[in-house]
This record gives sequence, structure tokens and C-alpha cells, in this order.
Amino acid sequence: MSIEIANESGTDIDEAALAGLARHVLDEMRVHPLAELSVLLVDEPAMTELHVRWMGEEGPTDVLAFPMDELRPPQPGGTQGERDKPDAAGIPGLLGDVVICPAVAAVQARRAGQSVDAEIELLCAHGILHLLGYDHADAAEHAAMFGLQDRLLSSWRASSPPGTGEDPGDLAASG
Repeated sequence: MSIEIANESGTDIDEAALAGLARHVLDEMRVHPLAELSVLLVDEPAMTELHVRWMGEEGPTDVLAFPMDELRPPQPGGTQGERDKPDAAGIPGLLGDVVICPAVAAVQARRAGQSVDAEIELLCAHGILHLLGYDHADAAEHAAMFGLQDRLLSSWRASSPPGTGEDPGDLAASG
């Protein structure tokens, strides 16, 4: 599995930990091991530009997900065996891009009373679930997606070294 983390935000980010979380989420979701994921961290002006261009909404947002067509995971509720079809087994799939704005995450983390690292982890998991076809447009979808997101983050934190995602560290001062 190829996970590329590109930090263009100007904020110190534990890129190895973020890649570890992304790998955990993809493994738990049984995404094909040849899949590729890109996580991009950007500043507020860059996120504002993306938000306006692709969503038609003003101002920066916390996370955007840009799925690619090369990998078609089963829809929520679909069977995991759909990924194992022989015609797709040897083809690496490009899952897509998750774009996160640490400055917006810092504001949200303060409101939620959690570390910026924990908020960025939440946004990364959230973005990956969007790439996999999950949404939260209605109450049932919201409950399914956020329940899965909470389960994935809990299992990540339970398997991570002490302090991972729990220590506000230098990020708390950067927002």
C-alpha cells in the first residue's frame, strides 16, 4: 500500500503517525494492498481556494476528499469479496486525495477540547471514508459513517504507542 503525505501547511505534523493511521484505516476497511492514497496538508488560503473551486463554498474547510475512478470499492454494505475479483487483483488502484487544513483543525480541536493531533487524525479517517464511498447526507448515513469513524479511531489509538494522537504538542500553539 502506498501512502503519500505531503505537508504544505507550514505546520509541524507527525507525518509518520498520520501515515500509520491512514494505513490502519485502509487495512481495517480491507482496501486492496496495492492501493495508493495521497494526504495533503495545506494552509488556509490553499484550502479556501479548493473549497470555493470544488464545493462552491466560501472560506476554508477542515477536510476535502477527492476520489479517483481507478479503484471502485464496494458501496457501504457491499461485500469485501468484490475487491478480490481476478481481473483487478494485479492492478494498483489510486484511491484518491484527502486534503486537510491544520489551521482549521486547530480551531475545531479547541472547540472540541481535544488535541490538534487527534482532530487531524479524525479528519484523515473521515476523508478516507469519503473516498471509500461513505457519506453523511442523511441520518442513517451519518450514523453509519460516524460510528465506523469512531471505531476506526478507537482501534488506532488502542494499537498506537502511548501518547500518539493524545499529546497536543507543538500543534496546539500553531493555530
